Amino acid sequence: MGSVDHLIGAWRAHLDASGVRRPDIEEMEAHLRDRIADLVAAGLSGEEALLVALRRLGAVDGPTRRFAGDHGDLLWGQDLQGGETPAPQAGRLIEAVVAAGLAGLAVQLVWLFGLRPEDPDWGIFMRRNGALVVLPFLVWFLGRRHGFTLRFAAAAAAPLVIAAVVVNSYPWSEGSSTELLAVLHLPVAIWFVVGYAHSGGGWRSAARRMAFVRFSGEWLISYVLIALGGGVLLALTGLILTPVSGELAEGVVEWVVVSGAAGAVIVAAWLVEAKKSVVENIAPVLTRIFTPLFAVMLVGAAVAYVISGPGDGFDRDLLVVLDALLVVILGLVVYGMSASDSVRPPDWFDRTQLVAVVSALALDLMVLASLVARVADLGFTPNRVAALGLNLVLLVDLAGAAWLSIRFLRGRHARASLEHWQTAYLPVIGMWALVVAVLLPPLFGFR
Repeated sequence: MGSVDHLIGAWRAHLDASGVRRPDIEEMEAHLRDRIADLVAAGLSGEEALLVALRRLGAVDGPTRRFAGDHGDLLWGQDLQGGETPAPQAGRLIEAVVAAGLAGLAVQLVWLFGLRPEDPDWGIFMRRNGALVVLPFLVWFLGRRHGFTLRFAAAAAAPLVIAAVVVNSYPWSEGSSTELLAVLHLPVAIWFVVGYAHSGGGWRSAARRMAFVRFSGEWLISYVLIALGGGVLLALTGLILTPVSGELAEGVVEWVVVSGAAGAVIVAAWLVEAKKSVVENIAPVLTRIFTPLFAVMLVGAAVAYVISGPGDGFDRDLLVVLDALLVVILGLVVYGMSASDSVRPPDWFDRTQLVAVVSALALDLMVLASLVARVADLGFTPNRVAALGLNLVLLVDLAGAAWLSIRFLRGRHARASLEHWQTAYLPVIGMWALVVAVLLPPLFGFR
């Protein structure tokens, strides 16, 4: 990496001579080195990783683009100024197929123990263990590119084993609210184990955390597209086989739906990893379309509540909807930043995001006031504690995002500060999900 460090030093000197502020150069270099580390982990050499990282940075940063032109003999400037980015190694299809097949088989193995989808115990088992059955194969697939050392494997496996023991050993009561809360929150906590595998254990890197945010959004879109395509295929298969045997058609569909849903988790990850240049163009477009629409809706809702109030108060169903809306807004904000380059100056989209964040913050304060009033009147329940904690977590996140967005728009902070806040706060969300899933049930007697 000696030549890489030398070229980064030359790049820094060029930015300094171009009038770029020293703090901005430091932040850009940290971002650049994190990208280089990720690309090296994906299989590129140090020089190739520098080429790709500078090309992406040069697409939005004029001094970097000029540096590429001035040092074309060292950095293959013709590629930096318009050529295709060298693709990472794409020979992971076999690993994806194997992992997807094993995930589908793992679900089918549950049937060998006498649990069928029509049995009540099947629903109970899959509700508690569905994520634990499938996600370990995704962790293995993502971790393979970094090489599974014993320490890496142990760090990834330990939370999964603990989660499996907890969720299956707790003495849940009939119709338990805490069981439902654990079932909803445990996959969120486990997803951070996926993030650990995706980052190669380098969770302390802000760039790798942001890369995982980007991966998560792209993975979700890919999974939905696969599910839609698979649904059409299964519907046609059922229609074709029905004249032969209705039971055969039903059996095929039943088998494929369960195994296909499990295998698609890994296939979607492979699509994101192997076809990154295609998938990355989808989510940013959707984010830029829906963020303004949500901003308008949030402003309208906040103004309506301020003027007329919420009527008889926020009932339980409305609180659930509002919490889901706040999570969606936060997701749009985080993913919008993940799709933006850290050195791009503020534009209309950043201002629209600020409007959405401030409006969401106002709604969150109203929801919190309603929750505190409910607790004062009716006391604590598992659902109220979970909702209260979630809204407090979101309040801090939204407040920090609003403050740093204002500073960024006024030129007081670089975009990287806002990105760092959001990615550094992600573990807090995961920890709260873990608290709800593991600690809340015994505190409320598993009721």
